[in-house]
Amino acid sequence: MKLLLPIYLPTLLVAFEKAMIATVLPLYARSLGFSYGLVGVILAGEAIGMLVTDLPAGALLRRIDRKKVMIIGVLMVALSSGLLVFAQAAWLLLILRVLAGMAAGLFNVSRHAYLVEAAAVSGRGRAISVFGGVNRVGTFAGPLLAGIVAAQVGLTAPFLLCAVFGVLAAVVVLLFAHQQDVRDAPAEADQPARQRLVQVAYKNRQLLATAGVAQLCGQGIRMGRKVVIPLVASSLGLDVQAIGVILSVSAFVDMSLFYPAGWLMDTFGRKYAIVPCFLIQSIGMLLVPFAGGFWGLLAATCVIGFGNGLGSGTMMTLGADLAPKHALGEFLGVWRLIGDGGGLISPLLIGVIADAFTLGASTVVIALVGLTGTGLFAFGVPETNQQARAAPSSST
Repeated sequence: MKLLLPIYLPTLLVAFEKAMIATVLPLYARSLGFSYGLVGVILAGEAIGMLVTDLPAGALLRRIDRKKVMIIGVLMVALSSGLLVFAQAAWLLLILRVLAGMAAGLFNVSRHAYLVEAAAVSGRGRAISVFGGVNRVGTFAGPLLAGIVAAQVGLTAPFLLCAVFGVLAAVVVLLFAHQQDVRDAPAEADQPARQRLVQVAYKNRQLLATAGVAQLCGQGIRMGRKVVIPLVASSLGLDVQAIGVILSVSAFVDMSLFYPAGWLMDTFGRKYAIVPCFLIQSIGMLLVPFAGGFWGLLAATCVIGFGNGLGSGTMMTLGADLAPKHALGEFLGVWRLIGDGGGLISPLLIGVIADAFTLGASTVVIALVGLTGTGLFAFGVPETNQQARAAPSSST
Protein backbone atom coordinates (compact mmCIF):
# COMPACT_ATOMS: atom_id res chain seq x y z
CA MET A 1 0.00 0.00 0.00
CA LYS A 2 3.07 2.26 -0.01
CA LEU A 3 2.10 3.42 -3.51
CA LEU A 4 -1.50 4.31 -2.61
CA LEU A 5 -1.03 7.94 -1.60
CA PRO A 6 2.11 9.06 -3.46
CA ILE A 7 1.22 7.45 -6.83
CA TYR A 8 -2.27 5.98 -7.08
CA LEU A 9 -4.27 8.88 -5.60
CA PRO A 10 -2.67 11.67 -7.69
CA THR A 11 -2.94 9.38 -10.71
CA LEU A 12 -6.67 9.07 -10.06
CA LEU A 13 -7.10 12.84 -9.89
CA VAL A 14 -5.12 13.43 -13.09
CA ALA A 15 -7.07 10.62 -14.80
CA PHE A 16 -10.31 12.45 -13.92
CA GLU A 17 -8.89 15.57 -15.56
CA LYS A 18 -7.74 13.78 -18.72
CA ALA A 19 -11.03 11.93 -19.16
CA MET A 20 -13.11 15.07 -18.74
CA ILE A 21 -10.96 16.99 -21.23
CA ALA A 22 -11.14 14.10 -23.72
CA THR A 23 -14.94 14.07 -23.45
CA VAL A 24 -15.63 17.79 -23.74
CA LEU A 25 -12.79 19.32 -25.77
CA PRO A 26 -13.68 17.73 -29.16
CA LEU A 27 -17.28 18.88 -28.74
CA TYR A 28 -16.20 22.35 -27.60
CA ALA A 29 -13.88 22.71 -30.60
CA ARG A 30 -16.63 21.61 -32.99
CA SER A 31 -19.05 24.08 -31.35
CA LEU A 32 -16.64 26.86 -32.35
CA GLY A 33 -17.05 25.83 -35.99
CA PHE A 34 -13.68 24.11 -36.46
CA SER A 35 -13.31 21.34 -39.09
CA TYR A 36 -12.46 17.74 -38.21
CA GLY A 37 -8.91 18.37 -39.41
CA LEU A 38 -8.47 21.40 -37.15
CA VAL A 39 -10.01 19.54 -34.23
CA GLY A 40 -7.49 16.76 -34.85
CA VAL A 41 -4.62 19.25 -34.76
CA ILE A 42 -5.88 20.74 -31.47
CA LEU A 43 -6.26 17.30 -29.90
CA ALA A 44 -2.78 16.35 -31.12
CA GLY A 45 -1.36 19.32 -29.19
CA GLU A 46 -1.08 17.26 -26.00
CA ALA A 47 0.95 14.61 -27.81
CA ILE A 48 3.18 17.32 -29.30
CA GLY A 49 3.90 18.65 -25.82
CA MET A 50 4.69 15.18 -24.51
CA LEU A 51 6.99 14.47 -27.44
CA VAL A 52 9.11 17.56 -26.82
CA THR A 53 9.24 16.89 -23.07
CA ASP A 54 9.72 13.13 -22.73
CA LEU A 55 13.47 13.10 -23.42
CA PRO A 56 14.31 16.20 -21.33
CA ALA A 57 12.15 14.80 -18.52
CA GLY A 58 14.06 11.52 -18.60
CA ALA A 59 17.39 13.36 -18.42
CA LEU A 60 16.05 15.69 -15.72
CA LEU A 61 15.44 12.75 -13.39
CA ARG A 62 19.19 12.28 -13.13
CA ARG A 63 19.47 15.75 -11.58
CA ILE A 64 16.17 16.46 -9.82
CA ASP A 65 14.14 14.36 -7.38
CA ARG A 66 11.14 12.53 -8.87
CA LYS A 67 8.81 14.15 -6.33
CA LYS A 68 9.66 17.68 -7.44
CA VAL A 69 9.20 16.84 -11.11
CA MET A 70 5.79 15.25 -10.39
CA ILE A 71 4.63 18.37 -8.54
CA ILE A 72 5.72 20.67 -11.36
CA GLY A 73 3.90 18.45 -13.84
CA VAL A 74 0.54 18.37 -12.07
CA LEU A 75 0.58 22.12 -11.39
CA MET A 76 1.09 22.69 -15.12
CA VAL A 77 -1.85 20.33 -15.74
CA ALA A 78 -4.04 22.52 -13.53
CA LEU A 79 -2.96 25.72 -15.25
CA SER A 80 -3.43 24.45 -18.80
CA SER A 81 -6.88 23.04 -17.97
CA GLY A 82 -8.20 26.14 -16.25
CA LEU A 83 -7.12 28.48 -19.05
CA LEU A 84 -9.19 26.51 -21.59
CA VAL A 85 -12.21 28.40 -20.24
CA PHE A 86 -10.95 31.58 -21.91
CA ALA A 87 -9.76 30.01 -25.18
CA GLN A 88 -11.93 30.44 -28.28
CA ALA A 89 -9.24 30.71 -30.96
CA ALA A 90 -7.77 27.57 -32.45
CA TRP A 91 -4.18 28.73 -31.91
CA LEU A 92 -4.79 29.34 -28.21
CA LEU A 93 -6.46 25.97 -27.74
CA LEU A 94 -3.48 24.36 -29.44
CA ILE A 95 -0.96 26.18 -27.24
CA LEU A 96 -2.79 25.14 -24.09
CA ARG A 97 -2.91 21.52 -25.20
CA VAL A 98 0.82 21.61 -25.96
CA LEU A 99 1.36 22.97 -22.42
CA ALA A 100 -0.81 20.15 -21.08
CA GLY A 101 1.32 17.67 -22.98
CA MET A 102 4.52 19.11 -21.53
CA ALA A 103 2.96 18.77 -18.08
CA ALA A 104 1.98 15.17 -18.82
CA GLY A 105 5.50 14.41 -20.05
CA LEU A 106 7.03 15.61 -16.78
CA PHE A 107 4.45 13.84 -14.64
CA ASN A 108 4.40 10.57 -16.61
CA VAL A 109 8.15 9.98 -16.78
CA SER A 110 8.83 10.94 -13.15
CA ARG A 111 5.84 8.91 -11.93
CA HIS A 112 6.96 5.91 -13.99
CA ALA A 113 10.49 6.08 -12.56
CA TYR A 114 9.13 6.45 -8.99
CA LEU A 115 6.88 3.43 -9.51
CA VAL A 116 9.62 1.23 -11.01
CA GLU A 117 11.99 1.95 -8.10
CA ALA A 118 9.33 1.49 -5.42
CA ALA A 119 7.80 -1.77 -6.73
CA ALA A 120 9.45 -5.20 -6.42
CA VAL A 121 10.37 -6.85 -9.73
CA SER A 122 8.47 -10.04 -8.83
CA GLY A 123 5.21 -8.10 -8.46
CA ARG A 124 5.90 -5.41 -11.04
CA GLY A 125 3.12 -6.48 -13.40
CA ARG A 126 0.48 -6.35 -10.67
CA ALA A 127 1.75 -3.09 -9.18
CA ILE A 128 1.68 -1.36 -12.56
CA SER A 129 -1.62 -2.96 -13.60
CA VAL A 130 -3.18 -1.58 -10.38
CA PHE A 131 -1.79 1.77 -11.46
CA GLY A 132 -3.49 1.24 -14.82
CA GLY A 133 -6.69 0.28 -13.01
CA VAL A 134 -6.61 3.48 -10.97
CA ASN A 135 -6.18 5.41 -14.21
CA ARG A 136 -9.24 3.64 -15.56
CA VAL A 137 -11.36 4.53 -12.53
CA GLY A 138 -10.83 8.16 -13.48
CA THR A 139 -11.54 7.33 -17.10
CA PHE A 140 -14.80 5.69 -16.01
CA ALA A 141 -16.12 8.48 -13.82
CA GLY A 142 -14.60 11.44 -15.68
CA PRO A 143 -16.77 11.34 -18.83
CA LEU A 144 -19.96 10.87 -16.79
CA LEU A 145 -19.10 13.81 -14.56
CA ALA A 146 -18.05 15.92 -17.56
CA GLY A 147 -21.30 15.16 -19.36
CA ILE A 148 -23.44 16.13 -16.37
CA VAL A 149 -21.51 19.34 -15.63
CA ALA A 150 -21.39 20.38 -19.31
CA ALA A 151 -25.11 19.71 -19.77
CA GLN A 152 -26.10 21.62 -16.64
CA VAL A 153 -23.59 24.50 -16.66
CA GLY A 154 -21.93 24.67 -20.07
CA LEU A 155 -19.16 23.11 -22.15
CA THR A 156 -16.42 25.14 -20.48
CA ALA A 157 -17.41 24.37 -16.88
CA PRO A 158 -15.59 21.00 -16.77
CA PHE A 159 -12.32 22.78 -17.58
CA LEU A 160 -12.44 24.61 -14.24
CA LEU A 161 -13.15 21.37 -12.41
CA CYS A 162 -10.14 19.83 -14.13
CA ALA A 163 -7.95 22.64 -12.78
CA VAL A 164 -9.15 21.86 -9.25
CA PHE A 165 -8.23 18.18 -9.68
CA GLY A 166 -4.75 19.19 -10.84
CA VAL A 167 -4.14 21.36 -7.77
CA LEU A 168 -5.38 18.59 -5.46
CA ALA A 169 -3.02 16.11 -7.14
CA ALA A 170 -0.07 18.45 -6.51
CA VAL A 171 -1.00 18.75 -2.84
CA VAL A 172 -1.21 14.95 -2.47
CA VAL A 173 2.23 14.44 -4.04
CA LEU A 174 3.69 17.16 -1.84
CA LEU A 175 2.32 15.59 1.33
CA PHE A 176 2.82 11.88 0.71
CA ALA A 177 5.51 11.19 -1.91
CA HIS A 178 8.96 10.40 -0.57
CA GLN A 179 12.12 11.82 -2.04
CA GLN A 180 14.10 9.29 -4.07
CA ASP A 181 17.83 9.61 -4.46
CA VAL A 182 18.97 10.89 -7.84
CA ARG A 183 20.99 7.93 -9.03
CA ASP A 184 23.79 9.46 -11.04
CA ALA A 185 26.88 7.27 -11.43
CA PRO A 186 30.02 9.29 -10.58
CA ALA A 187 31.67 8.43 -13.91
CA GLU A 188 28.65 9.76 -15.77
CA ALA A 189 27.94 12.79 -13.64
CA ASP A 190 29.53 15.22 -16.06
CA GLN A 191 28.40 13.49 -19.24
CA PRO A 192 26.08 15.76 -21.29
CA ALA A 193 22.41 14.75 -21.08
CA ARG A 194 22.10 14.69 -24.87
CA GLN A 195 25.04 12.30 -25.17
CA ARG A 196 23.53 9.92 -22.60
CA LEU A 197 20.19 9.93 -24.41
CA VAL A 198 21.84 9.18 -27.75
CA GLN A 199 23.85 6.33 -26.21
CA VAL A 200 20.79 4.79 -24.58
CA ALA A 201 18.81 4.95 -27.84
CA TYR A 202 21.71 3.54 -29.88
CA LYS A 203 22.51 0.66 -27.52
CA ASN A 204 18.83 -0.34 -27.42
CA ARG A 205 18.14 0.28 -31.10
CA GLN A 206 17.06 -3.28 -31.88
CA LEU A 207 14.53 -3.35 -29.05
CA LEU A 208 13.22 0.09 -29.96
CA ALA A 209 12.89 -0.87 -33.63
CA THR A 210 10.46 -3.66 -32.73
CA ALA A 211 8.93 -3.08 -29.30
CA GLY A 212 9.01 0.69 -29.81
CA VAL A 213 7.20 0.63 -33.15
CA ALA A 214 4.69 -1.87 -31.77
CA GLN A 215 4.03 0.46 -28.86
CA LEU A 216 3.61 3.40 -31.24
CA CYS A 217 0.87 1.50 -33.08
CA GLY A 218 -0.76 0.36 -29.85
CA GLN A 219 -0.83 3.82 -28.33
CA GLY A 220 -2.13 5.10 -31.66
CA ILE A 221 -5.32 3.07 -31.39
CA ARG A 222 -5.66 3.93 -27.70
CA MET A 223 -5.54 7.65 -28.47
CA GLY A 224 -7.66 7.14 -31.58
CA ARG A 225 -10.61 5.80 -29.63
CA LYS A 226 -10.62 8.91 -27.45
CA VAL A 227 -10.92 11.09 -30.54
CA VAL A 228 -13.25 8.95 -32.66
CA ILE A 229 -15.95 8.03 -30.14
CA PRO A 230 -17.05 11.58 -29.16
CA LEU A 231 -16.98 12.71 -32.82
CA VAL A 232 -18.93 9.68 -34.06
CA ALA A 233 -21.43 10.10 -31.23
CA SER A 234 -21.89 13.76 -32.10
CA SER A 235 -22.37 12.91 -35.79
CA LEU A 236 -25.13 10.50 -34.74
CA GLY A 237 -26.94 13.37 -32.99
CA LEU A 238 -26.19 12.28 -29.41
CA ASP A 239 -25.89 15.01 -26.78
CA VAL A 240 -22.95 15.51 -24.43
CA GLN A 241 -24.63 13.68 -21.55
CA ALA A 242 -25.29 10.60 -23.69
CA ILE A 243 -21.68 10.69 -24.87
CA GLY A 244 -20.52 10.83 -21.25
CA VAL A 245 -22.62 7.75 -20.45
CA ILE A 246 -21.17 5.79 -23.40
CA LEU A 247 -17.59 6.62 -22.45
CA SER A 248 -18.17 5.89 -18.77
CA VAL A 249 -19.81 2.49 -19.35
CA SER A 250 -16.95 1.51 -21.67
CA ALA A 251 -14.47 2.72 -19.07
CA PHE A 252 -16.24 0.63 -16.39
CA VAL A 253 -15.66 -2.48 -18.49
CA ASP A 254 -12.09 -1.31 -19.00
CA MET A 255 -11.26 -0.72 -15.33
CA SER A 256 -12.78 -4.04 -14.18
CA LEU A 257 -9.96 -5.95 -15.87
CA PHE A 258 -6.88 -4.34 -14.32
CA TYR A 259 -6.27 -7.18 -11.84
CA PRO A 260 -6.63 -9.99 -14.43
CA ALA A 261 -4.23 -8.03 -16.63
CA GLY A 262 -1.58 -7.93 -13.91
CA TRP A 263 -2.14 -11.58 -13.06
CA LEU A 264 -1.71 -12.59 -16.71
CA MET A 265 1.50 -10.59 -17.03
CA ASP A 266 3.11 -11.97 -13.87
CA THR A 267 1.85 -15.56 -14.23
CA PHE A 268 2.06 -16.35 -17.95
CA GLY A 269 3.92 -13.49 -19.57
CA ARG A 270 3.52 -9.93 -20.74
CA LYS A 271 2.39 -10.92 -24.24
CA TYR A 272 -0.58 -12.91 -22.90
CA ALA A 273 -2.10 -9.55 -21.94
CA ILE A 274 -0.61 -7.32 -24.65
CA VAL A 275 -1.63 -9.24 -27.79
CA PRO A 276 -5.33 -9.75 -26.87
CA CYS A 277 -5.48 -6.13 -25.71
CA PHE A 278 -4.74 -4.59 -29.09
CA LEU A 279 -6.43 -7.31 -31.16
CA ILE A 280 -9.77 -6.85 -29.36
CA GLN A 281 -9.50 -3.06 -29.49
CA SER A 282 -8.96 -3.23 -33.25
CA ILE A 283 -12.02 -5.42 -33.67
CA GLY A 284 -14.09 -3.02 -31.59
CA MET A 285 -12.86 -0.05 -33.63
CA LEU A 286 -13.94 -1.83 -36.84
CA LEU A 287 -17.45 -2.08 -35.36
CA VAL A 288 -17.74 1.67 -34.69
CA PRO A 289 -18.69 2.73 -38.29
CA PHE A 290 -21.64 0.31 -38.13
CA ALA A 291 -23.10 1.85 -34.98
CA GLY A 292 -26.42 3.39 -35.93
CA GLY A 293 -27.18 5.05 -32.63
CA PHE A 294 -26.66 5.04 -28.88
CA TRP A 295 -26.84 1.28 -28.28
CA GLY A 296 -24.71 0.28 -31.25
CA LEU A 297 -21.99 2.74 -30.31
CA LEU A 298 -22.19 1.65 -26.67
CA ALA A 299 -21.65 -1.99 -27.69
CA ALA A 300 -18.65 -1.14 -29.88
CA THR A 301 -17.03 1.00 -27.20
CA CYS A 302 -17.53 -1.75 -24.62
CA VAL A 303 -15.62 -4.16 -26.87
CA ILE A 304 -12.85 -1.55 -27.12
CA GLY A 305 -12.94 -1.07 -23.34
CA PHE A 306 -12.65 -4.82 -22.77
CA GLY A 307 -9.57 -4.98 -24.95
CA ASN A 308 -7.97 -1.94 -23.38
CA GLY A 309 -8.64 -3.31 -19.90
CA LEU A 310 -6.64 -6.45 -20.69
CA GLY A 311 -3.71 -4.15 -21.45
CA SER A 312 -3.83 -2.30 -18.13
CA GLY A 313 -0.26 -1.23 -17.34
CA THR A 314 1.26 -3.38 -20.09
CA MET A 315 3.27 -0.69 -21.86
CA MET A 316 4.67 0.67 -18.61
CA THR A 317 5.53 -2.86 -17.45
CA LEU A 318 7.22 -3.72 -20.74
CA GLY A 319 9.19 -0.48 -20.63
CA ALA A 320 10.24 -1.18 -17.04
CA ASP A 321 11.35 -4.70 -17.98
CA LEU A 322 13.46 -3.46 -20.86
CA ALA A 323 14.98 -0.42 -19.12
CA PRO A 324 18.68 -0.66 -18.14
CA LYS A 325 19.07 0.04 -14.44
CA HIS A 326 21.92 2.52 -14.86
CA ALA A 327 19.95 4.64 -17.34
CA LEU A 328 16.38 4.22 -16.12
CA GLY A 329 15.24 7.81 -16.60
CA GLU A 330 16.75 8.16 -20.07
CA PHE A 331 15.32 4.88 -21.34
CA LEU A 332 11.85 5.60 -19.97
CA GLY A 333 12.02 9.03 -21.61
CA VAL A 334 12.79 7.42 -24.98
CA TRP A 335 10.13 4.75 -24.38
CA ARG A 336 7.44 7.30 -23.61
CA LEU A 337 8.57 9.44 -26.55
CA ILE A 338 7.82 6.58 -28.93
CA GLY A 339 4.46 5.80 -27.33
CA ASP A 340 3.47 9.45 -27.31
CA GLY A 341 4.33 9.56 -31.01
CA GLY A 342 1.35 7.29 -31.52
CA GLY A 343 -0.76 9.75 -29.56
CA LEU A 344 0.37 12.53 -31.89
CA ILE A 345 -0.13 10.72 -35.18
CA SER A 346 -3.55 9.29 -34.36
CA PRO A 347 -5.61 12.53 -34.03
CA LEU A 348 -3.89 14.05 -37.06
CA LEU A 349 -4.57 10.93 -39.12
CA ILE A 350 -8.21 10.84 -38.03
CA GLY A 351 -8.74 14.51 -38.87
CA VAL A 352 -7.11 14.33 -42.31
CA ILE A 353 -8.91 11.16 -43.38
CA ALA A 354 -12.26 12.32 -41.97
CA ASP A 355 -12.05 15.58 -43.93
CA ALA A 356 -10.86 13.86 -47.13
CA PHE A 357 -13.21 10.88 -46.95
CA THR A 358 -15.47 10.10 -43.96
CA LEU A 359 -15.20 9.73 -40.22
CA GLY A 360 -15.92 6.02 -40.67
CA ALA A 361 -12.94 5.66 -43.00
CA SER A 362 -10.62 7.19 -40.41
CA THR A 363 -11.92 4.70 -37.85
CA VAL A 364 -11.04 1.77 -40.13
CA VAL A 365 -7.52 3.14 -40.66
CA ILE A 366 -6.97 3.43 -36.90
CA ALA A 367 -8.16 -0.17 -36.51
CA LEU A 368 -5.56 -1.27 -39.08
CA VAL A 369 -2.89 0.59 -37.09
CA GLY A 370 -3.95 -1.42 -34.03
CA LEU A 371 -3.79 -4.69 -35.96
CA THR A 372 -0.28 -3.82 -37.10
CA GLY A 373 0.77 -3.31 -33.50
CA THR A 374 -0.86 -6.63 -32.56
CA GLY A 375 1.22 -8.48 -35.15
CA LEU A 376 4.45 -6.81 -34.06
CA PHE A 377 3.85 -7.63 -30.41
CA ALA A 378 2.94 -11.23 -31.23
CA PHE A 379 5.85 -12.04 -33.54
CA GLY A 380 8.52 -9.36 -33.17
CA VAL A 381 8.77 -8.51 -29.46
CA PRO A 382 10.48 -10.82 -26.93
CA GLU A 383 8.65 -12.12 -23.87
CA THR A 384 10.18 -10.14 -21.02
CA ASN A 385 8.57 -11.92 -18.07
CA GLN A 386 11.26 -14.61 -18.06
CA GLN A 387 14.01 -12.17 -18.99
CA ALA A 388 13.16 -9.23 -16.72
CA ARG A 389 16.53 -9.29 -14.98
CA ALA A 390 18.55 -10.25 -18.08
CA ALA A 391 16.95 -7.86 -20.55
CA PRO A 392 18.51 -4.64 -19.21
CA SER A 393 22.03 -6.07 -19.10
CA SER A 394 21.76 -7.74 -22.49
CA SER A 395 20.37 -4.65 -24.18
CA THR A 396 23.10 -2.25 -23.10
